[in-house]
Amino acid sequence: MFSCFPQSALTDVEMQMRGYLGAVRDAELGDLQAAIQRFVRGEVKSGNAQFCPSSAQLCIEVRERRVMRELIARRAASQVLGSSPPHSGGEVARRSRDGEGDTVRDVMAG
Repeated sequence: MFSCFPQSALTDVEMQMRGYLGAVRDAELGDLQAAIQRFVRGEVKSGNAQFCPSSAQLCIEVRERRVMRELIARRAASQVLGSSPPHSGGEVARRSRDGEGDTVRDVMAG
């Protein structure tokens, strides 16, 4: 990341590196790599795309990548099991849950 973004002459690269390592020490390597790629490609909306992100910005993006990875894994697992994601909210779900009107299956089929 340091080679892709300019550094101020006053930047202590070693201290910045320590900050990054401390912020992401519990992160999965794949999530960290995905977050760094998004910063390098300019895909992260927060912060200034001309400079290295702060350790907090990097940590936030790493968490976002983890959430996305977990959602994709959950979706894949539910497809393998042949189940669809649970339906929640909305009038049809409430009426079906409360025993009123048509069931969700009847509404979806008709």
